[in-house]
Amino acid sequence: MYRKIEDFITDWSYESESTLKMLKNISTEALNKKDNENVRSIARLTWHITITMSEMLGKAGLSVTGPDEHSHPPAKIEEIISAYESSAKSVTEQVKKNWTDAALAEEVNMYGENWKKGTVLAILIRHQAHHRGQLTVLMRHAGLKVPGVYGPSKEEWAVFNMPAAE
Repeated sequence: MYRKIEDFITDWSYESESTLKMLKNISTEALNKKDNENVRSIARLTWHITITMSEMLGKAGLSVTGPDEHSHPPAKIEEIISAYESSAKSVTEQVKKNWTDAALAEEVNMYGENWKKGTVLAILIRHQAHHRGQLTVLMRHAGLKVPGVYGPSKEEWAVFNMPAAE
C-alpha cells in the first residue's frame, strides 16, 4: 500500500515506462498471433493492460483518460501505444490533482471489497507487472525481442559481455 503520492508517482513512472518499452518492441503483425487457445493474443493482453488504468482508477473515483473497458483492441500497435501513453500520463495527473497522502488511507469499494486508495495504486502496479510477465512469454513465442525490466533480458546480457543466464 502506498502512503505517499510521491512514492507512487516514482514507481508509476518506472513501471509505465517499462510497459511502454515492451509495447514498442511489438509489431502489428504479431498482435494476433496465438499458438495456444488458452491464452490471450498479444493484442488482447496489451489492450487489457491499457484499459485497466481508467477502469480500475475510475472505480476508485478518478477520471483517468482511457478507452472504454469493453472496447476491442485496435488493429495497429501504434494505436495501442498511443492509448497506453495517454492513459499512463492521465494516471499521474489524476492522482496528483485529486488525492493527497492522507487520502491514500481512505477506503473505496473495489470489486465488492473495501480497499484503501493506497492499495488500489499498489494493485494497479502489480496488475501491470503481472501481465507484463505474461506478455514476455507471448512475445518470445512470436519471435519478438523482449526488453529487460528489472534486470537484463536474454538479449541484453551481451551488453555486459556476459552469456545469458540459463
